[in-house]
Amino acid sequence: MAKNTHEERLQPAIAMLELASIAEGVRTGDAMVKRAPVDVIYAGTVHPGKYLVLVGGDVASVEEALAGAQEGTREQAACTLDTLYLPDAHEDVIRAVRGHRETHGMGESFGVFETATICAAIRGADAGCKGADITLRDIHLADDLGGKAYCVFQGPVAEVEVAIELAEASLDRPELLAGSVVIPQLADEMRDNLDRAMRFGALVRDAD
Repeated sequence: MAKNTHEERLQPAIAMLELASIAEGVRTGDAMVKRAPVDVIYAGTVHPGKYLVLVGGDVASVEEALAGAQEGTREQAACTLDTLYLPDAHEDVIRAVRGHRETHGMGESFGVFETATICAAIRGADAGCKGADITLRDIHLADDLGGKAYCVFQGPVAEVEVAIELAEASLDRPELLAGSVVIPQLADEMRDNLDRAMRFGALVRDAD
């Protein structure tokens, strides 16, 4: 069974299943923790009615848990929107998934990588972090995004371009890419908005 304690860890390996059915999501999470002793599991709903199961721990246990999930029912296979497996997840990605925002990055260039699924955004963020000299500012996952997700890279323009290219190359289906852009020099006004919040409603409510 999963060992959820104050020492929860999502490294070195993580796996995630993203499902369109809450019922099958609960069944999937149950199968994963019964199959292998993962260190941590997070399972729950995100907009718009999707269900995520995220497990982390040592490579062998996470692989076995994922294998258990993929041996699920025909219904589960039909409602699985995307799957993520990172045997050596970058530490900045783990921090961003946990909600950390890095607002003191290097360089003036910004890159935004936007995807149709949560798994795809995390996979792209990991590829960008491992292959380019950039700062991962944050990852935004599903809620208030209509189920989409995106990550923001910051750094020298050439490195951000590489990060975006690597993130796009990490996609196994072209339809998962919802958009990507590299802005060589972000305006100070836009930088201030990014540093405060990305949700428009929060910005307006907090305005003087």
